Amino acid sequence: MSNSELADKINLSASACHRRVQRLESEGVIKNYVAMLDPRAVGRRTTVFVEISLQGQADETLAAFEREVALVPDVLECHLMAGTADYLLKVVAADTDDYARIHRQHLARLPGVAQLQSSFALRTVFKTTALPL
Repeated sequence: MSNSELADKINLSASACHRRVQRLESEGVIKNYVAMLDPRAVGRRTTVFVEISLQGQADETLAAFEREVALVPDVLECHLMAGTADYLLKVVAADTDDYARIHRQHLARLPGVAQLQSSFALRTVFKTTALPL
């Protein structure tokens, strides 16, 4: 929404609203502005959640894994987990063949990986990036 629309919505002048938005950006509260793309429209129809267990949990093992996984362009999210798996990844692919390539060329080669378990999403029921405030 435009700055003037936002200002109207929160009952501020446009200049005061703009200053507040700039402050939120400079303080890191607003990290980025994004467009949510339709995965089908850009050829990424398949979403896969991948649980990864590492061979160990030493700081250097975790750091090496995290450094390398961040370089895999098909990985949208990576979370360090409590529970049975060490990490949970959200991966997008064109189809199952493309995911097999991603698995073979990238995920299985990440440092410290002992085991991978992949779960394919059948359908996305809803998706948002909005935080509940």
